Formats: sequence, C-alpha cells, structure tokens
Amino acid sequence: MSHFTNILKYAKPYKKYALGHIISNVFYALFGTLSFVALMPMLDVIFDNTKQPPESIPEFTGLDNIKEFAQDFLSFKMNEFTGGDKAKSLVFVIVLIVIMFLLKNIAAYLASYFMVFLRNGVIRDIRNKVYKKTVELPLSFFSEQRKGDIIARVTGDVNALQYSFLPVLELIVREPLTIIFTLATMLLISPQLTLFVFIFIPIMGFIISRIGKSLKRKSGRVQKEQGVFISTLEETLTGLRIIKGFNAESVFNDRFQKSTNRFYNYSNKLLNRQNLASPTSEILGIIMVSGILWYGGNLVLSGVPGSSLDGSAFLVYMTLSYQILTPAKAITRGIYNIKKGGAAAERIEEIIDTPNPVKDKPNAIDIEGFNSQMEFKNISFKYKDDYVLKNFSLTIPKGKTVALVGQSGSGKSTIANLITRFYHVNKGDILIDGQNINDITTSSLRQQLGIVTQDAILFNDSIINNLKLGNQDATEEEVIEALKVANAWEFVKDLPEGINTNIGDAGGKLSGGQKQRLSIARAVLKSPPIMVLDEATSALDTESERVVQVALENMMKNRTSIVIAHRLSTIQNADNIVVLKKGEIVEQGKHEELININGVYKKLVDMQSFE
Repeated sequence: MSHFTNILKYAKPYKKYALGHIISNVFYALFGTLSFVALMPMLDVIFDNTKQPPESIPEFTGLDNIKEFAQDFLSFKMNEFTGGDKAKSLVFVIVLIVIMFLLKNIAAYLASYFMVFLRNGVIRDIRNKVYKKTVELPLSFFSEQRKGDIIARVTGDVNALQYSFLPVLELIVREPLTIIFTLATMLLISPQLTLFVFIFIPIMGFIISRIGKSLKRKSGRVQKEQGVFISTLEETLTGLRIIKGFNAESVFNDRFQKSTNRFYNYSNKLLNRQNLASPTSEILGIIMVSGILWYGGNLVLSGVPGSSLDGSAFLVYMTLSYQILTPAKAITRGIYNIKKGGAAAERIEEIIDTPNPVKDKPNAIDIEGFNSQMEFKNISFKYKDDYVLKNFSLTIPKGKTVALVGQSGSGKSTIANLITRFYHVNKGDILIDGQNINDITTSSLRQQLGIVTQDAILFNDSIINNLKLGNQDATEEEVIEALKVANAWEFVKDLPEGINTNIGDAGGKLSGGQKQRLSIARAVLKSPPIMVLDEATSALDTESERVVQVALENMMKNRTSIVIAHRLSTIQNADNIVVLKKGEIVEQGKHEELININGVYKKLVDMQSFE
C-alpha cells in the first residue's frame, strides 16, 4: 500500500476535484440505498391491506426507534398526499423510487466528471515528473540501464497506473460508503440477520487476499519483459543499417520473438489470476445471499415476537444484501489492481527516487562568464573499479587552444565529461576562474561551454530549431551568420525550405559532413567562451574533414578551446598539446617541441603518417 499512498500524493493539486468527487459519491451511496428502502412502502401498499398509517406526524424520540419513525413518517406523508387511495399511494411510491434513482445517477455522473480531471491530471504530472527526472539524472545512470526499459517506464508503466491504481480512487469513497449505508439500513431492518451477514465478510476477505497475493510479482515480470522487447525494438531501429548489412535480421527477429513469447506467457498467468476476482466474489456473494435466505426465511416464518420479519421488510433486506455484492466485487477488483499496479509504481519510483550525484549544492552560485583560466588540480576519476584518470593537472589560460591526444582509453573524452559535469571527479578539483565547478550551478557552468561531439546529434526538426537549442532568442540573421562561420550555409541555402527544412530523424536526410557542420553552427550560435571539441572530425572522410576543420578554426578564433583529437593533423596549431597514456600526462608542449622530443607523440604522428 505504500506505493499506492505515494501515488496519491500527486492528487494534492487537484483537491477541488477530489472534494467534488467525494461529495458526489456520498450522495450516490445515499440515494442508492434510499432507492431500495423506498420499495418497502410500495410493498406494504401491495401486500399489507391491514396496516394503517398514523393519524398525526410521528415524533422522533431517538436512534433506537429510527426505523419505526422513518416508516411512520413516510406512511403519514403518503396518506396525507393520496388521501388513503391505494392506487395513488402506489403511484406516489413509484415516483419516489424514480426520483431516488435519478438523483443517484446524477451523483454518479458528477463523481465521474470530477474524476476525469483528477485522474488525467495525476497521470500527466507523474509522466512529466518521470521525464523531468530522466533528463536530470547523470549519464552514469543510463550506462547501467536499457533505453527501452526507460521508455517502457515512462509509457507502459504510467499507463498501467492509469488502469490499475487510479480507478481505485473511484472506489475509495463510493463503494465503502455504499456498503456502510446499506449495512446500516440492513442493521435497522433486522439486527439478527445483519450479524449473520458479518460472519461471511472476514471469510470473503481472507479468500480474496490469498488469491491476489502473487499479483505484484507476476505484474513485475510482465512490465520488466515489456522493457526488454521495447529495448530490442529501439536497438533495431537505431542499428537497422548494420543489421541488414550483416544479414542479421533473423537474429534480431528471434530475440524479439523470444521476448514477446515470454511476455505472452507472463501476461496469461497474470490475467488469469486477476480474472479469478470477479467469479470468486460472485460465488462467495451468492453463498452469503443463500445463507440470508435460509436464516431470514426462518425469521419470517417463525413469528417469534422481537425476532420476526414481515414480508416487505424481508424482500427489501434481500435486495439490499444483493446490492452489497456490486461494491464488494468492485473493491475486490480494486485490491487486485493495487497489487498489480504496485510493480508499475515501484519501477516508476525507482527513477523518481534515484539520487542525483551531480545535483547543485543549496548555495551554488551562478557565473556570468569566463575571465582568466581553467585549472585541473590533481584530479582522478573512475567509472567503476579502475581509475581512467590519475592525478591529472593542467592549466588552460583564456583564449588558448589545448589539444588532448593519446590512444583510445587514455582518458581524453573523460576530461570532456568532467568539465561539463556529466560526471563528478573522485579526487581533486576543477576550477574556473578559481571557483570549483562543484560550487557553480550546472546551468550557468554549461552556459559557458559549447560542445561538438564525434557523433553529430541532431533532432527531427527544422535546421533553425536545431541550431537555436542553446540560444532560443537568436534571430534568423544570427542563425545564418552561424551557418556561414561553420561553412554550412553553402548547402543550407540550396535546400527546399532553407533553414526551415526538416532534417529527419537524427538528421538522416543529410550527409555526415553536413550534420557535423550543423552541430558546429549550433555551438557557434550559442557563442560560449569555452569550446569543447570531442573528436569532431574523426568520423568524416578527408574532403569533409577539410571543410569541417576550416569551420572549427573559424569557430575557435578568440575562444578558449579544448580539442580532443584522434587525427593529429587537425591540432598542429594548438597552443599546447597534452599527450595522455593510461590516464596520465606523459608529454605536453607545441607540435614542433613534441616532435623534437621524439617520444610518444612522435610515435603517434609517425603511425598516422604511415597510415
């Protein structure tokens, strides 16, 4: 139930709808009970010709005679209105019953009306909360997760809540109140018979709870497997070119079908267990009604003073006892749904409650710019067990270009991840103008940075919207100017809709060089003082590399730049080249200085020249 109460917290902003829903359900339960109670005077009119109405308005003397008072008052009013005419009395009671059912259904509609806003609002807020937290979490979280599983939680698990937990909100007030009002009325009609009913209630509850015990576990398997096949689908769409190129369609098809077969089997077991709820409660209810028929029938036939029932009261009692079955079955379904939705809620809360290690400190400050230097002071970092950076120290003055080179796995890209606070350093400090970046708000830190990665990450939108990602206020003229700096205007101006052309999913309508130039233009438009270029040309052919390299040189003018390079020909003019090996600096200096040293850098240059 803890997951259920956690989900209910999201209903707080919708208190007015919840209040309207509760009030409507109170009236629904009340009129639902009264509509059956109103049958009693009608049955008296039809079957009891000897019973005479009181001659004056009866007095209410206390709760102990409320049953007699209600009967006498209704009988007096009916007689006053009809003048003792049995036919008119019958019409009077029928009209009264119709009014009760009308009011009951108006209350039911209003309850559903308010619930629409409450339920949809809660679902929207949960989905937004999960997405917001997903965006906020560090990259380290996603390296341990399947993307498909994250998608399944934001979509499938939230929908599971919509059809499991949230319908229970409708039952919290309506069904219990219906049972309470009905039992109270039954208690007034016959205390002995109602005590007999109470024997069945704990037995029913025990049997139902036993059946629903394993629902949460079964539901968890279903939702986890859903994440597996969604992840397979996402990987298939991402790597379709490779799958087709290696004739691996059958491999992925087999993997997908195995997952959906497991989902099929788990779902069958879950739904078959869930489907036991309705027939079980129905059978238990019929057993209870049969017991009432036997015991109540004996009370009617016995004629023992103080324990007997008249025929009309017994018929109304039987109607009320059967009415308990509907809310009882609804509550049973609700209990099943809570158990089933518990797994979905748990998976959603795993994301929402995951601590964010790179969250801003309470007293974090905003920085407005970059004035003097960036400094790495004895930093060490590990993703898991082994350190990929060890005691790394480097100072980068403003306006200088520093290149990081070395073999794969030497820690170059890790430095870019640490500067941008995608990860936190394990030891040491990174300072900007003497200020530790952990004491700076993440948003103001990243506002000072422009990032161009090896993979040009673009979105299924227009060119202008892709470029304005870091500068929403940019004008069309500024966008075009950024495109010119990035050597991209030459192909953008020839597109059918120019800067308003949609570039497709991940920029699929463009070549690799074109995509990379757009990502450079995006960084230019943001106009940050510090540029981080993470192997921005390594995925390009020689001709595209030349064009992109010119664009990069244009962009780096008068800016502080950190260039992570695989192709050493692109960083020969850097102010400082830092050579890394196994997470440590082994050499640094200008290109000619490092060549003359005849060390690690010279070997790297010779290897690429040989290639």
